[in-house]
Amino acid sequence: MEILFGLMIPFIGTTLGSACVFFMKNELKPLVQKAFLGFASGVMVAASVWSLLIPAMDMSEGMGKFAFVPAAVGFLLGIAFLLFMDKNVPHQHLGCEEHEGPQCTLKKNTMLVLAVTLHNIPEGLSAGAVFAGVTTGNQMVTLAGAFALSIGIAIQNFPEGAIISMPLRAGGATRGKAFLYGAASGAVEPVAGALTLLLAEHITPVLPYLLSFAAGAMLYVVVEELIPEASEGEHSNVATIAFAAGFVLMMILDVTLG
Repeated sequence: MEILFGLMIPFIGTTLGSACVFFMKNELKPLVQKAFLGFASGVMVAASVWSLLIPAMDMSEGMGKFAFVPAAVGFLLGIAFLLFMDKNVPHQHLGCEEHEGPQCTLKKNTMLVLAVTLHNIPEGLSAGAVFAGVTTGNQMVTLAGAFALSIGIAIQNFPEGAIISMPLRAGGATRGKAFLYGAASGAVEPVAGALTLLLAEHITPVLPYLLSFAAGAMLYVVVEELIPEASEGEHSNVATIAFAAGFVLMMILDVTLG
């Protein structure tokens, strides 16, 4: 039951953020969006390093000087996976008029949700991978550390939920519809985490690769989308400060709870 709750925590963060549409009247100001994007980027980078890449290398210490291999290979595979998804799944980012991926007839709102859903796939995989490490008795992964990662993801998912629901509301969607769209974007996380957990017994030998795969996918999102969006226009220093705050917070969570 604890592990099931742990997998749901990131989704809860997205849902709570999406609920902001019921309490806030106007669209998020650009300055606030930049702060949210920067904060989310900092959390994801810190989580990728402390919760995923470092444990992956620690698990491979028996390989001696080649302990970096699983982390490096998994990391690059994660980058390649998100690159493939980015090119083959139609989606549209906030503030962009043109959609990415193959041509399609999907509505703009649907493609906005798909864009955030792509972000959430690696987060679900990472949560599932660390909890899989717990269930298989891997000494490099603790239950507290797994919860630290889930809490960190939930914290950065809160503004992400608001970033998707508030503009939808401003664009004419009802509050209820905007909330459902925002919450739906995070539904993939517990699903991806649960699938990873179900395969726990079979993935134990490749757990270091899976952890670093999730790290690569998360960092792809940060470098390809979050940071560029946060740096556009004026007041990009706000995003930088928020990045530092998110990074430090996630680092503290992982070290103190892990």
